[in-house]
Amino acid sequence: MIGAPAPEARLALYWAPEADDPLHRLGSAWLGRDAETGAPLPQPVLPGLDIAEVTADARRYGLHATLTPPFRLRVSWAEAMAAVDALAARLAPFELPPLAVEDLEGFLALRETAPCPALRPLADACVEALEACRAPPDEAELARRRRARLSPRQEALLARYGYPYVMEEWRFHVTLSRRLSAAEMAVVRPAVTDFLGEAPGQRRRVEAITLFTQAKAGAPLLIAERLRLRG
Repeated sequence: MIGAPAPEARLALYWAPEADDPLHRLGSAWLGRDAETGAPLPQPVLPGLDIAEVTADARRYGLHATLTPPFRLRVSWAEAMAAVDALAARLAPFELPPLAVEDLEGFLALRETAPCPALRPLADACVEALEACRAPPDEAELARRRRARLSPRQEALLARYGYPYVMEEWRFHVTLSRRLSAAEMAVVRPAVTDFLGEAPGQRRRVEAITLFTQAKAGAPLLIAERLRLRG
């Protein structure tokens, strides 16, 4: 296990492709940063658009699909790591369907191309397992979330879990862009689809949950550890 971060640090549990998966290499290059090393990467050219601006938010978070969103700790680092390790010990690996680039309400993201019944229980288990470790969000973060005009159910989830897009509101997605206009979508979607090539569509197994850490809110997230599923 890595050493304990500073008190203001946040941690998250994500799914991320393995370091030797072509999707990790290509997806990281698209975003312009390798979350494994923190190193910046050269990005492809987008005709008429600044790819660094298009991918800025996604680059900060790194190539991932959220399971437990970033949060500050209310317990010790050792207690949080024990909870994460116990979670990984009881979860079993499973097959992930091929992925493809899709328009997700104006954002481009990799989504599963076939139903995967194991994904939602994985995300729910990650949220529940770390709930006792999570410090509540501050008022500024709550206000920022509420600017998205949450539904009543999303508001209830925000109050319960500190994040509105968990449980039945959760969707597996690997974000590749900011929200795009129709004209931008016409440029970016074929570009990222071509750049990633066959990598998203390869069959792969979910064999680990990945612990990401963030030095403070707004800082880039980094992969701290991949915890193998042992259930």
